[in-house]
Amino acid sequence: MNTLELELKHLIIDTLALEDMTPEDIDSEAPLFVDGLGLDSIDALELGVAIQKKYQVKLDASNSQNKEHFRSVANLSKFIASHRAAQ
Repeated sequence: MNTLELELKHLIIDTLALEDMTPEDIDSEAPLFVDGLGLDSIDALELGVAIQKKYQVKLDASNSQNKEHFRSVANLSKFIASHRAAQ
């Protein structure tokens, strides 16, 4: 697990108050929504705001790529890393 993925797992746990979870409980490749971690649309909004604040990443609600970016911790990590590289 890379450092950014670990940071994102901590961010998910802290932002969504998943007190009974540890970063090791979250599979980096598992879906974040529905069958995976079981997050919902409200969780997505809260997580999106936290990611924007922490990583200064612009998220546009109308962007069709968001669903792909938020599919898993690994995908979020790749998205944030590519955003950092572009700056």
